[in-house]
Amino acid sequence: MKQIAIIATVLALLVGGWILMRDPAPAPVAVEAETAVPTEPVEVIVEPEIVADDAQPQMVEESAAAEEEVDASDKPIMLAQADTSAAPKDWQYEEGTHFTRLVPTQPTVGGADKIEVVEIFWYGCGHCFDFEPYINRWAEELPANVRFVRIPAMWNALVKLHGQLYFTEEVLVKNGKIADPAGFRTGVFLEYHRRGNRLASVEAIQSVFERFGVSAEDFKGAWGSFEVAQKMRVAEDLARRWNVTGVPAVVVNGKYLTGAGQTGSYPKLLDVMDELIARETVR
Repeated sequence: MKQIAIIATVLALLVGGWILMRDPAPAPVAVEAETAVPTEPVEVIVEPEIVADDAQPQMVEESAAAEEEVDASDKPIMLAQADTSAAPKDWQYEEGTHFTRLVPTQPTVGGADKIEVVEIFWYGCGHCFDFEPYINRWAEELPANVRFVRIPAMWNALVKLHGQLYFTEEVLVKNGKIADPAGFRTGVFLEYHRRGNRLASVEAIQSVFERFGVSAEDFKGAWGSFEVAQKMRVAEDLARRWNVTGVPAVVVNGKYLTGAGQTGSYPKLLDVMDELIARETVR
């Protein structure tokens, strides 16, 4: 019996060894399964999503950079608006040659709401008489931001008398006593330069007013009025401040003094006036 048990045991061991040798697949299958199990591709698939998420801040930065570029593109516009200092390089006329800069800037007749252009003249000046049609045409096309004013010269007794004539004319025109202001002004020039009437007395001046329909009462009322006297004082003060030594002369905005003597001709004088207006417009 003992021998039979031993033989059975040996046979069992041999059969088991043979089975193990004949079917080694289980172990390799387990190894292959372990090799295939690490599903790293899942993580690889996720990694692009992480990169995409990380890319969002970069997109925000690019957007900010784009906004900065837009802001930068705005800056030249601001500089273009403010960079008026380059404008004088394009001006045609020069200070000291075609006009004089008044330092400091002097008062004007009217307010600061407009650029004021003042012609200083004398009825007895032949050049003023010649300049008259030029400046009259120029004054007809004034820009909305420009005011044109005339002031008579105030050098001596005769010139001051003609200045009083002008301011009396101005008051009577305002009061509706002179129906044709342009015709009256031309008539005074012609009286002096064509008829030889030097208008050297109040009586000679009054006769011109009466010829244009102004009564003696209206003339005397305006001639001796406080309004005319005040205008005379202002004209004398401004002529002194502006240092006007010849006529016709032009002062632009209390800042620039020019005249036909500096510019060389009446058309060029008008061009200089226009340029000085432009300088005041852009400042």
